[in-house]
Amino acid sequence: MLWAGFVFGLLGSFHCVGMCGAIALALPGRADAASPSARYVGGRLLYNLGRVTTYATLGAAAGLLGQSLRLAGLQQSLSIASGLLILLLVGLPPRYADQVAGLLGLRRPLAWVKNTLAGLFQQYSWRALYLTGVLNGLLPCGLVYLALAGALSAPGVLGAAAYMTSFGLGTLPLMWGLSLTGRLVPLVWRTRMRQAVPYAASVLAVLFIVRGLGLGIPYLSPQLSNAPEKTTAHQPQSVHYCR
Repeated sequence: MLWAGFVFGLLGSFHCVGMCGAIALALPGRADAASPSARYVGGRLLYNLGRVTTYATLGAAAGLLGQSLRLAGLQQSLSIASGLLILLLVGLPPRYADQVAGLLGLRRPLAWVKNTLAGLFQQYSWRALYLTGVLNGLLPCGLVYLALAGALSAPGVLGAAAYMTSFGLGTLPLMWGLSLTGRLVPLVWRTRMRQAVPYAASVLAVLFIVRGLGLGIPYLSPQLSNAPEKTTAHQPQSVHYCR
């Protein structure tokens, strides 16, 4: 699953350029065009690692929910539901991301995030850049919602956190390069790759659904049992000794 998260993040990073590229380009600090300083390059890396930190934390939360559902005997159903949720999110227009956040009661926390981000943009320190990335990861994003839907069926809390970490690392090369140069990929290629994201997400959704069906295909769709294994305990017969 880790490779799937990384590939999805790599393809999805073109979506990130369109949705969050303005934040990456507006980060405080300027670099010498001929030779960017280590502080400038490192600060942009810290910003992106802040995003990855948030994705990993959200993944752990999704993994905790998924683990609870698996303990209830819903392992296969959870995998199928994750795939169906991804397909549903693929069809959700990006403009509805804020409305989804509102339905979940996140408008006030998101307002705090945006106000705090505005204050951090007035500072130029590694701490401020890292926290900017952390908070940026909390902004409504359909791509992150898609990744979290996949993390629900990851094996355990650590597995879900690792899946979202891989997703975040997949977005890092392009987003880091964008924050350094601003002209890393031509617009035409960014547009084409953004258009490919729904197809990649759909393939991932089908994989989750097939995995949950338990068709007996090794690695792809192994036969899973929702019922807990029965164990038989053998009690030794009591032996009486005569003294």
